[in-house]
Amino acid sequence: MTYLDVVFQYGAVPGESAMRAIDGMREVYGIRRVQFNEKERTVRVEFDASRLKADGVAKLLRQAGIDVREPVVLA
Repeated sequence: MTYLDVVFQYGAVPGESAMRAIDGMREVYGIRRVQFNEKERTVRVEFDASRLKADGVAKLLRQAGIDVREPVVLA
């Protein structure tokens, strides 16, 4: 397994149902960790790159109810 991080900006603050959906996403899709930074309005996702790509992660976040915007370039 190869783990990568991707960071996305988000618009609306996620609600309780979106956070529950994120928990379920971790168990199924190769998502290792999800961290929200409320101050910067970003979400960082560590995922298994052998199972997913960054655009797939964004799609899963949107399906969970997260208002995902553009990805943030990591230095």
